[in-house]
Amino acid sequence: MNRFLAATLLLLGLTSPLLAQDAAPKVTARLVAEQATAKPGGTITVALEQKIAPGWHTYWINPGDVGQPTSIEWALPPGWSADALQWATPQRLPVGPFMDYGYEGKVWLLANLAVPDDARVGDTLDLKATAHFLVCEKICIPEDASLTLPVKIGDGAADEAVAKDFAAARALMPVASPWKITTALNPAALDIYVAAPALVAAHPADVQFFPIQPKTIKNPAPQSIGYAADGLVLRLTPGPELAFRSDLLTGVLVMKSTDGSVQAISVNAAPGAVPAADFPTPASTGDVTLLLAVALAFLGGLILNAMPCVLPILAMKALALAAHAGKHSKEAAAEGFAYSAGAVASFLIFGLVIVALRQTGQAVGWGFQMQEPIAVAGFALLTFAVGLNLSGVFEFGSVTMGDGLASRSGVVGAFFTGVLAVAVAAPCTAPFMAAALGFALSQNAASALLIFLSLGLGFALPFLILGLWPRALSFLPRPGPWMLRLKQFLAFPMYGAAVWLAWVLEQEAGANGVAILLGAFLLVAFAAWLWSVTRDLAARGRTIGTIAALALLIGTAYGLTTLSGATAPPPATSLGSEKFTPEKLASLRAAGTPVFIDATAAWCITCLVNEQAVLSRSSIKSAFSEKKVTYLVADWTNADPAITKLLEENGRSGVPLYLYYAPGAQKAVLLPQILTEAGVLSVLGT
Repeated sequence: MNRFLAATLLLLGLTSPLLAQDAAPKVTARLVAEQATAKPGGTITVALEQKIAPGWHTYWINPGDVGQPTSIEWALPPGWSADALQWATPQRLPVGPFMDYGYEGKVWLLANLAVPDDARVGDTLDLKATAHFLVCEKICIPEDASLTLPVKIGDGAADEAVAKDFAAARALMPVASPWKITTALNPAALDIYVAAPALVAAHPADVQFFPIQPKTIKNPAPQSIGYAADGLVLRLTPGPELAFRSDLLTGVLVMKSTDGSVQAISVNAAPGAVPAADFPTPASTGDVTLLLAVALAFLGGLILNAMPCVLPILAMKALALAAHAGKHSKEAAAEGFAYSAGAVASFLIFGLVIVALRQTGQAVGWGFQMQEPIAVAGFALLTFAVGLNLSGVFEFGSVTMGDGLASRSGVVGAFFTGVLAVAVAAPCTAPFMAAALGFALSQNAASALLIFLSLGLGFALPFLILGLWPRALSFLPRPGPWMLRLKQFLAFPMYGAAVWLAWVLEQEAGANGVAILLGAFLLVAFAAWLWSVTRDLAARGRTIGTIAALALLIGTAYGLTTLSGATAPPPATSLGSEKFTPEKLASLRAAGTPVFIDATAAWCITCLVNEQAVLSRSSIKSAFSEKKVTYLVADWTNADPAITKLLEENGRSGVPLYLYYAPGAQKAVLLPQILTEAGVLSVLGT
């Protein structure tokens, strides 16, 4: 009842003071036709344009907690009929304790009108309508607009003057989901599961659900993004009238990519299985302050020590420190400080590189180096070599039990162990890190580096404690035969990390990249063995062994250079896709061959939706085949200067980018970022 009274006051009781203060309308509306003329028996698309005063908003089909959706009443000539409004994707509009769904600024809502067969060419008819708006700021005003649109009957040709406006309006409307979506309801949560492994890899920056049915969810409640092994899970708070139901959950799912692009998909989800998902700490960047970000970074860095990718390195260092237990506390303290210095310095350098690259306009973030196949292969070889060392294939210096094992460490070794730990940790993200790093990358360089410093201190804390409090070593077990067994056991997690990195490389560079890496594994193993077995020979034999091992490593490094710029082959398609290069494009255009360019990336959500929902349709494939169009894929998953230049030449800073070069055309047709089947077929002339 209290909620009803609040809504009533907001919608009705507070309108009269505003009317007394300012009678000027807050919404300026008009009707716009997409076609210059209407074809008998065809359809004409009309936009209801709303220009909304600054600070005010109108409402979506589901207005949220308080409000009323825009409506339109048509007064059409005999024989004409109008379909329902097509709604643009809304935005969340908090108003006090409530959450509205609606629009600010300017919005176009589209409707298709059917033209009767007996309409006479040459006639001009008036399409009339009355639009009703509830427009709100802190208070609300109901407004009406009587609209008239004269339409001439003709051939139905498009009006080029408004083509871009209609394309922009359609880009703001949801498309059919290319993925299966299911829901699961329990008393505490409503989960929406999108079965899309590509979304796990893309890791959208933000996801929001707008339900069609009122009171399906608690609108002001936060919406949490989680990830299962093969899909995305959005966790919502059920609304007061939502019960266990067998019908579909309908609405719109809006996903924002890390590059800033937005994609909306329609949701028609039935109840079904929803897998367990990992939900990060629900702290949004907008709610994070610098002090909180520093605290979150410190906590995230500490938890990062427990991530599987880092544990083997930490165990190795703990193993070395255990050799000092009881008698070498000063050496252990020095190593603790050295390890901490290496880790903190690495985080600072890593943060400095990210800040510098972002200031040059590059969209990079935590773990950006993993986009480079050479870097992935290098990490794989590093972890493989560490595994070989732990397995005893090769050793540096005399290594025996107890003191011998520790003697190979020292301050320098501890420092680089800290560097190695950070390098291995780069693909991992611990809880609390996402909010802190997201905030860091939106701040100035000094604030960002302060957050990376805090992250490094949290990461280094366990060994920093040993530097500040050497007596903590007394809690470690004394040296003994167990150390050799543990050392050998730790090799297997390193081999596991190498296998995982090989899988990552396959995603970026394909099967050929993995073949190159496996060959590199073989050469590194042979070099390590050769170096080790020649240590017991005379000086000449040791020199020959060292030179041979170095030659094998140099050959390995040279072989890895072939991974530069390597990409996995594009998904199989009957369109006969080929890799984009400027030379190939120039050659095809010179030959008069029609060319369609798809600039895409594996982490681009909009690209994935367009490819699966539009470009993979049989009608599109048939049109490409019929027109003999060459389909070039410009894959920007990995850095590619040629593709970056292509984007810049066409006024884009990121993907997706779709271009069509008709035979003999001087310029390409630039398609909208949100593709439709009709739009692509129209460009192809079918």
